[in-house]
Amino acid sequence: MNILDKTYYYFIGAGGIGMSALERFFKSIGKEVAGYDKTQTELTTELIAEGIDIHFEDNIELIPGGINAENTLVIYTPAIPKDHSELNYFLVNDFKVMKRSEVLGEITKHTYNIGVAGTHGKTTTSSILGHILKVANVECTAFLGGIAENYDSNIILNGSKYTVAEADEFDRSFLRLSPKLAIITSDDADHLDIYGERDEVKKSFQEFAAIVEEKLFVHKGLPFKGAFTYGVDLDADYDAHNVRIIDGHYVFDVKTPNGSLTDIGILLPGHHNMENAVAALAVADYMGVPHDKIKEALSTFVGVKRRFNRFEANGKIYIDDYAHHPTELNAAIRSVRELYPGKKVLGVFQPHLFTRTRDFAEEFGESLSQLDSLILLDIYPARELPIEGITSNWLLEKVNLNEKIVSSLEDSLANIKKQDFDVLLTVGAGNIDTIVKPIKEWLSEA
Repeated sequence: MNILDKTYYYFIGAGGIGMSALERFFKSIGKEVAGYDKTQTELTTELIAEGIDIHFEDNIELIPGGINAENTLVIYTPAIPKDHSELNYFLVNDFKVMKRSEVLGEITKHTYNIGVAGTHGKTTTSSILGHILKVANVECTAFLGGIAENYDSNIILNGSKYTVAEADEFDRSFLRLSPKLAIITSDDADHLDIYGERDEVKKSFQEFAAIVEEKLFVHKGLPFKGAFTYGVDLDADYDAHNVRIIDGHYVFDVKTPNGSLTDIGILLPGHHNMENAVAALAVADYMGVPHDKIKEALSTFVGVKRRFNRFEANGKIYIDDYAHHPTELNAAIRSVRELYPGKKVLGVFQPHLFTRTRDFAEEFGESLSQLDSLILLDIYPARELPIEGITSNWLLEKVNLNEKIVSSLEDSLANIKKQDFDVLLTVGAGNIDTIVKPIKEWLSEA
């Protein structure tokens, strides 16, 4: 079956970041796109404005007319519960029903696919690579796991000879891809609710590496044989060195197997983003993208929404980031300390998933102890039911700070206003993003 032959594409979980990239892709090739999500968000509002019919009640009566088993592909996310009425309607009535990862694999398998994997950094890295290929006018579509600020979208559309796909390790989804090239930024343990053991996560990355047809690029130090390595001052195959900060931005040189690039400037803060830029540069260089185009793209890439987004007003600095794993928290806090040495940093963290909070509690405690003060929000459950004893109050006891409190999301802004800080850092992958706009408005008025 060629999945591009259908007329209608119906998404259950239409507001998801990966799902909506597929919705925009199908819409761009002239297909009818509709779907359901349980929550109305800024993203679903944008999708509706783009002509995608989305409703917010699980009700088969709201499925658009004209949809039938012959002309429709139904796509769902693993987060959808098994008792979902619409999903069961489609299954009972013999519709073709596929997971998001299966559809992404089908779309990309007939292209020259570049998969970007890793527990951390894959969204920024795939967005930078997509931007480089767009600037170089390579015929490429990039499917992203975040909103690239340059395009205000999670998809970059510029032809279909090549594809960049964020390769997600959750549910082993990345094994559905058929990558010619791939990047692995990290293989830290995560999603232990799915994998069980930490070694199982690393094993799945080895399985992903094994399906890469042509060449693999990995952060130096990761245990993958036969790959090109990249890093910053690590003597890697693609190695950034001579790093300096000019006008608040990183400038560096990169040694490659094909010569050197000098005076590369990036707008993104944070040592980890320099590594992400070098990873994208490595693949682009291997693909033969001219060095002047690579440098132009890196110097104009603005960033990804909720990936260390900065805002300044009335002497206060505010940074919002998607970090939800201890390694990501460490990177975000390290970047803040690098950029603003000596400043008092208030962190507002929303733990994501009871299982992740339980499995990485000690590491979270150590990470959060690097702040000066902390507002710890209630755990965001996402797809999970509560686990007895696993609460934010329990986690707070593992944080070694004098100034620390637990707060609901609803009370968080009021609690922030009571704190003394120079830099405010909000971090988390749940619905903490709903307080970003109110915080900016308050800081602008203060």
